[in-house]
Amino acid sequence: MKFIGFNLSKIGAEKFSSDFKGLKIENSIKIDKINSTEADFFKKEEEVLLITFNYTLNYNPNVAKLSFSGSVILLVDQKDAKKILKQWEEEKISEEIKIPLFNFILRKTNLKALDLEDELNLPLHISFPSLKLQKK
Repeated sequence: MKFIGFNLSKIGAEKFSSDFKGLKIENSIKIDKINSTEADFFKKEEEVLLITFNYTLNYNPNVAKLSFSGSVILLVDQKDAKKILKQWEEEKISEEIKIPLFNFILRKTNLKALDLEDELNLPLHISFPSLKLQKK
């Protein structure tokens, strides 16, 4: 399995309040579709899957919302592609596919989210390493 493409089709950012008291940041990834797509430049034993997704960061209670919609292009062998598409008929994804897929989506979207959070003066949804003064 190889990730060969990533595309964002929609980015949304709204700030409703600057009151961060009791702030909880929740995120969710939802897979909308998994389709086989044509690509003539790969081996016949391989298949290209187009996976569309939505990723949302909610700053609760009603502080802000960041959302991303897009697609991931995945190259898999035909045997795995059939298995993935069959599972998707029941809207299920195996852990072997879901974990690397979600990590890939998070890696790509979190970079954009950090920039939007900075622009909107929102607390960051992930923490960065920081230096602390050492006591003597």
